[in-house]
Amino acid sequence: MSNDMVKRLAWSGLLAGVGALTSIVAHRIASEIWTRVTGEDPPVD
Repeated sequence: MSNDMVKRLAWSGLLAGVGALTSIVAHRIASEIWTRVTGEDPPVD
C-alpha cells in the first residue's frame, strides 16, 4: 500500500471523527438552549 493511500485514509478517518464529534456537540448545545428557552424537552427527532 502506498504512503499516499495511507495518508488519504487517515485524513478521511480524522475528518469523519471530527464531523461526528461536532454533530454530537451541536445537538447537545441546541438541546440545552431549547430547554432553557421553552422549559420543555426538545421534540423527538
